[in-house]
Amino acid sequence: MSKTQTLWQPSQDRIERTQMFAFMSRIANKFGIAPNYSALHAWSIGHRENFWAELLAFAEINPSMQATKTCTGDGMLDTKWFTGLTFNFAEHLLRFDDDRIAIAAEDERGRSRTLTYKQLRGEVACFAAGLKNAGVVSGDRVVGFLPNIPEAVIAMLAAASIGAVWSSCSPDFGIGGVFDRFGQIKPKVLVAADAYSYNGKTIDCIEKVRGIVEKIPSIVQVVIVPFISDSPDVSSVPNAKVWSEFAIETDGLSFAQLPFDHPLYIMYSSGTTGVPKCIVHGAGGTLLQHMKELMLHCDLRRADTIFYFTTCGWMMWNWLVSSLGVGATVVLYEGSPFHPDPHQMWQMTERLGITIFGTSPKFIAACENANIHPGKEHDLSKLRAVLSTGSPLTPENFRWVYQNVKEDLQLSSICGGTDIISCFILGNPVLPVRSGEIQCVGLGMDVQAFGDDARPVVGEKGELVCCSPFPSQPIGFWNDPDGKKYRSAYFDHYEGIWRHGDFVEIAESGGVIVYGRSDATLNPGGVRIGTAEIYRQVESLEEIADSVVVGKRTDDADVDICLFVVLNEGASLDDTLIDKIKKSIIAGATRRHVPKHIKQVTAIPYTISGKKVEIAVTRMIHGEKVPNRDALANPAALDQYAGIV
Repeated sequence: MSKTQTLWQPSQDRIERTQMFAFMSRIANKFGIAPNYSALHAWSIGHRENFWAELLAFAEINPSMQATKTCTGDGMLDTKWFTGLTFNFAEHLLRFDDDRIAIAAEDERGRSRTLTYKQLRGEVACFAAGLKNAGVVSGDRVVGFLPNIPEAVIAMLAAASIGAVWSSCSPDFGIGGVFDRFGQIKPKVLVAADAYSYNGKTIDCIEKVRGIVEKIPSIVQVVIVPFISDSPDVSSVPNAKVWSEFAIETDGLSFAQLPFDHPLYIMYSSGTTGVPKCIVHGAGGTLLQHMKELMLHCDLRRADTIFYFTTCGWMMWNWLVSSLGVGATVVLYEGSPFHPDPHQMWQMTERLGITIFGTSPKFIAACENANIHPGKEHDLSKLRAVLSTGSPLTPENFRWVYQNVKEDLQLSSICGGTDIISCFILGNPVLPVRSGEIQCVGLGMDVQAFGDDARPVVGEKGELVCCSPFPSQPIGFWNDPDGKKYRSAYFDHYEGIWRHGDFVEIAESGGVIVYGRSDATLNPGGVRIGTAEIYRQVESLEEIADSVVVGKRTDDADVDICLFVVLNEGASLDDTLIDKIKKSIIAGATRRHVPKHIKQVTAIPYTISGKKVEIAVTRMIHGEKVPNRDALANPAALDQYAGIV
């Protein structure tokens, strides 16, 4: 299947009913540009002050004090946004105070719970009162070690209402991994669950919480959510209260009015190559960027129900929760997406009438391997869009969704990350979906692919860069007063230009193909090869359950491509299958992509947020130490790679 084959084209009627079309028409009429996406994107880059100010108004973000200037300073390191503006992030997300469902929460045990916008606001008020009673003030850190449950959202909004900074990890992190993150930012309050369930197994959290508190003396209050047990024993945890004892009944909820770039979230780099970087994101940039992506690129509206399979340790959780600012219903799911069976997520989609469904290529591939047909087996009539991130979506993934989920559907692969708490490239409800391509570059994002001469290329592979400032850049790294770590992370390679670390191709159509991380790019014979190019061929084979591909340095300063595969039951890595793998790679890529080594393994190592850790595997095959194994979902999987080639 050609990577440029059009799989879906929105009808003109559907286009004209989108918020993207409404915004595009508004800008065309006001500023005299052509009413199409290409012209709108070019205008959003060339007139960024006007663009972001217009977006602020379109998203109905109402500051308590207006900005004196939209944009000041010069370049990506010195630009400041919305000087003088004051507002509160939580106030915008809680601006609706009615009986529409704000949160619909489900878990793998079959339990469900809903909160209306009015109820959510009341819960936030009570928890905010508890935080204030515990001495939390603006700028303090409140952290969550929580499953994906309503209390995580409530605690975050309560912290934001005060001006405290929220940070979270999912409870499958080990104590060391949590300390590597929270230990750096010295939180005052820790919110945790008593336990959680995954794949039918209950995992207790109390001992972990006790270990965390012992290692981080700044924590003066622990709040335990009784998620699995109605009456958890918290006596072994210093300074611990259960949620109901901590929250204080109150009728009022006040919102601290804060500057546009007041710190809101602290996110973390993966930590697989060193101690995680603590990335600080501002409230205004986060909100404005999320509203742009949700309202315009996803066409999210008040009547919608949106779901993304995520944990509280991944930026997609923060992104999903911002949907409250549109007034939509946010679906939270806690547990394995395949427990008790592969239909779990699709049954939930039918039951709750989910209109926008967020997942990953790994989930889509798993559904295909399970031979299910969601569109035939479930009523998905309300489903309008499927979003996917975490790794590149392959042409085979595209094909499976349109053949087995729904034909009339916007399938949006999206790409950005923790670094910007948003997307550089993503979907668009007014554009066609082409196989293997992300639909477009996001509005206001000056994204280019740089070739080897550090100049933009089209139709060729290059480094994903952003050449102009945007509001959701980090406001800095924690404990980096001179900004040296921040500059080194993104701006050392190309002076004054953000280098994101992805290997991409921007097509003539404006769509984007992602070939994988550029720091994991293979260079056999000096030719750059993206790992995704190999995954697309290998993982389409029925014998292959999963794979990871890395490069091994040779004595003559070249690189040998090494492919490691997990086989489906009944398959054997014999000469016949090896030959089939090589022929598939040659047919779908080139002979240069064919691995020198193909080996069978029992598992592929992943981060807790579900990303393959190619760099860690590379370290193992070179006999190097892999730091911070607590950042991995399955660290023991790494051991088999030592000495394997």
